[in-house]
Amino acid sequence: MNNLNPDKHYRFSPQQTNKLMLAAWAVLLMLPATIYLTASSLFPGIALDTWLSEALYWLTSTGTAPYGIITGLLILTACYRRMSKPHFLKLVLAVSISMAATLSLNHFLKPYFAEPRPNAALLEQEYLLNTQDFYQHSKADKRELIGIAIQQLDVARPDLQLSASIKRHWQHEVGYAFPSGHTLFAVTLALVVGYYLLLAGNLIMPAVLLSWAIAMGFSRMLLGMHWPQDVLASTAIGGSIAFGSIYLTQALWPRLSLLLPKSRLMNWIT
Repeated sequence: MNNLNPDKHYRFSPQQTNKLMLAAWAVLLMLPATIYLTASSLFPGIALDTWLSEALYWLTSTGTAPYGIITGLLILTACYRRMSKPHFLKLVLAVSISMAATLSLNHFLKPYFAEPRPNAALLEQEYLLNTQDFYQHSKADKRELIGIAIQQLDVARPDLQLSASIKRHWQHEVGYAFPSGHTLFAVTLALVVGYYLLLAGNLIMPAVLLSWAIAMGFSRMLLGMHWPQDVLASTAIGGSIAFGSIYLTQALWPRLSLLLPKSRLMNWIT
């Protein structure tokens, strides 16, 4: 059986894994909850034409289509050599279920809540955009309108300069704010993958994924794409989807494994 494990001195039972993942979810929730409850505002809290904003842009791009697909595939590739084949198959199934759920829910909730993004609200505050009218246009028209507003922002707010990357990002992300699809993606993927990695005895990669999910939420707020409540709610929803997907996978797996040809399954495991 292929079960390469760089952290073989760590071994976690399902009960220990559940506790660790619940603790990780609590940490993910605590940070945006603190920002929301203290009524803190992270945007515009940093200069958006510096190396830090560029780093945040590239970080947030790991959850932006189509790069998010590449991110997911790279994570699964890294997991392939770190767990047994049955665990890896369960992981793939759980990730598939969770990603389908997050994409569907994100697509439904955005137009339902119809919440303007912080950057659009800022442009409206500077009388450069009418958000009520803006969101009634097609995506192509919205990108053109926000592009014009960004050019005018250079004059209206010379203290708020945007790098070329941030300008492109603002023009690309012209949908509603709630929920944060990037946060949903990162939190759900980090928790699902982290669960199966912990079962396989790997501690380092789940910690890296947890840090990535935390940083993703902060990048969305600092770049003016989401409010703290968006990130908080998306973290809560993402965690619920992650644990629901894991539970469903564990419940379905005994039956699904029987549907696979035994010889093929044995060849995969060995």
